[in-house]
Amino acid sequence: MEKNAVLVLQDGTVAEGTGFGSEGIAEGEVVFNTSMTGYQEALTDPSYKYQILMPTYPLIGNYGINRDDFESDKVQAEGFIVRELAEKPSHGKIKSHLDEFLKYHEIPGIQGVDTRFLTRKIRVNGIMNGILKYPYEVSELDDLKEKARNLKSISEFDLVDLVSTKRTKKYDAGGEKTVVLIDCGEKHSIIRSLLERRINVIQVPAKTPAEDIMGHSPNGILISNGPGDPERAGYVVETAKELINEKIPIFGICLGIQIMGLAFGAKTYKLKFGHRGSNQPVKDLRTGRVYITSQNHGFAVDAETLKDKNIEITHINLNDKSVEGFSHKELPIMSVQYHPEAHPGPWDSYYLFDEFLRMLR
Repeated sequence: MEKNAVLVLQDGTVAEGTGFGSEGIAEGEVVFNTSMTGYQEALTDPSYKYQILMPTYPLIGNYGINRDDFESDKVQAEGFIVRELAEKPSHGKIKSHLDEFLKYHEIPGIQGVDTRFLTRKIRVNGIMNGILKYPYEVSELDDLKEKARNLKSISEFDLVDLVSTKRTKKYDAGGEKTVVLIDCGEKHSIIRSLLERRINVIQVPAKTPAEDIMGHSPNGILISNGPGDPERAGYVVETAKELINEKIPIFGICLGIQIMGLAFGAKTYKLKFGHRGSNQPVKDLRTGRVYITSQNHGFAVDAETLKDKNIEITHINLNDKSVEGFSHKELPIMSVQYHPEAHPGPWDSYYLFDEFLRMLR
């Protein structure tokens, strides 16, 4: 195949390959995901904003794209890097091929690159920015290297505001309890998980003030996942501080735990290469049980700065001992760094939505 696409990293690394999807340029952090399946869910997860996604599994696209596995209304990742694109996908629910899907959403992809080499480079050196260009000319490489070196850090953007809903949406499950979902870049599976438990959902923009949220008379609050540096979403942190004083049940997921950590006076930090995949081992410190979890984040709560005496760290990551969950000893507040709604990933942690429902009752 013709090598008509290129990936250039900020350290000058050049990986040539064959383009697919839409012609164009993608810029952002180059990150890897270790899931063997779930590329449709990952591509449409708003937490991948300003990131070029690279699965470590070598064959991608073999079951195509279906109508059921969207986590938002569009592809959120800036670009896609794969070892090999399946040319003849097969599945009972298939509606389009991955190549067609990326073309429709105007997202460039590159295949035929050594994703194992790139993954090892990121693990050793840490996350780095990059540029994916399809098509490209060899004469452009010096210019692309210069641009890659000078790309902005993800911490310079307020990505939450870019992906959050712009209007309030209501979902009636016919239940007795209602939760306000603060949308920092929610995955649709979070809403589905609530509706399946007959919890009514009111989805509000991330910049909605606490007063307006409480004006909906909710039984509880859920702060969703989302992209980027949590410190750039200070407005959500301030809202969380006010909601804590309302003594209402609060559940934070992924970015939500980072927001809650900042609200309680802790600090967050950037992980070397993040946790992205469906096989992250998490230990529940209260029971000793280990869960295999679905994760997608590049920042974490600093345990050493979580000084509030009423906060209990409940879960840790067994790979690097980072904080994966905490709860309040007196208030009905719980939060986890991983994704209990999965999609993709194991269903081991669905029970957390049931715990939240018990808190609402």
